[in-house]
Amino acid sequence: MSLTCCCVFSASCSGCGPGYRSPLDAMKGPREQIVYLPCIYRSTDVLKPDYLATVDVDPESTTFCQMVEPVDLYWKCNLANPHTSHCLANGQIMISCLGDPSGDGKGGFVLLDGETFEVVGNWEHPGEAAPFGYDFWYQPRHNVMISTEWGAPKALAGGFNPAHVKEGQYGSSLHVWDWTTHRKLQTLDLGEEGAIPLEVRFLHDPDATEGYVGCALQSNVFRFFKTPDGEWSSEKVISVPSKKVEGWALPEMPGLITDILISLDDRFLYFSNWLHGDIRQYDITDRKNPRLVGQVFLGGSIVSDGPVRVLDPENPQPRPLVIKGRRVSGGPQMLQLSLDGRRLYVTTSLFSNWDKQFYPDMIKEGSVMMQIHVNSVSGGLTLNNNFLVDFGKEPDGPVLAHELRYPGGDCTSDIWV
Repeated sequence: MSLTCCCVFSASCSGCGPGYRSPLDAMKGPREQIVYLPCIYRSTDVLKPDYLATVDVDPESTTFCQMVEPVDLYWKCNLANPHTSHCLANGQIMISCLGDPSGDGKGGFVLLDGETFEVVGNWEHPGEAAPFGYDFWYQPRHNVMISTEWGAPKALAGGFNPAHVKEGQYGSSLHVWDWTTHRKLQTLDLGEEGAIPLEVRFLHDPDATEGYVGCALQSNVFRFFKTPDGEWSSEKVISVPSKKVEGWALPEMPGLITDILISLDDRFLYFSNWLHGDIRQYDITDRKNPRLVGQVFLGGSIVSDGPVRVLDPENPQPRPLVIKGRRVSGGPQMLQLSLDGRRLYVTTSLFSNWDKQFYPDMIKEGSVMMQIHVNSVSGGLTLNNNFLVDFGKEPDGPVLAHELRYPGGDCTSDIWV
């Protein structure tokens, strides 16, 4: 659940954030010094409120890799299960939601006053919410917004059940909206290969009419784009094959793409395979044909000393990951890239009930935050073994840290007008 937001940037931006004129200017900005992460106790054994953690990531600081005082989070919404937040040019905050208060799917959007944080109302027109909700991204110069779908909150609450997919409780579509009128223009059905489309990213170039979405269930990445006749379309451009396994809940294990992001220069796309345990880096200068240039394993469900045996012979199972004496339970999940594209931060928690189902040790031990060194010239990913934030040592008990945001804007929230 996204609990922070960042500014819409323009040449005349004045309000919050540094106000870079373009994505390339932002890449020349100062190194990140702190990172915000929502930390979740819900559906764990700790009866404490969720909070927002601030982590020091300045290697010159005396509190490097440490947290500061937590802030309790309070949400007020007339829809249920808020997720992604973006700031709008008019000063309001817009938040996507997954469902209604009864737990059924409902992809609506809430508007908050940017100063008081009071609910203003719904962004979409009455009766026009999408069947499911999750993420969204808008491109003002083209008067368009695209939203994605996860599933009905009541289906998510008990962990993943494949039967719920067949029952239609998970989504597989992108929704195209008119940004000015708030009307839904098109629905792009991605089919079975596009089941559970989660994080959506337009290219950062404000003139671009294309982007990518990570589809979790079959671990595919789709490119969406505007056609010459003004309609929107999509095509599959990356596929991560499922692995045939023994000792797991199903005979095949998907990678489960849960987060994607694009570097500010629109050269590289990154995504996490939460179950397989790897992060991948693709060169996307050829938009239709991404090329794998970097990969690193950070835990996951197929580690060599775990209960799962991979039957595919082409690749050995990765060794378990230990950093600073701490074994990492869980797999790479939420990602954030430094503005200059040289450091990638990652956390391991997806959703507390799914964490409990797939990585029960993470519930007991807490999640972690790691840092990856990135070759931003030719590609390549390397773990920084000297960086670890252990959320298992919090005063109120182990906690599940989720999304990563910078206070002045970042690769997953900044939108140029």
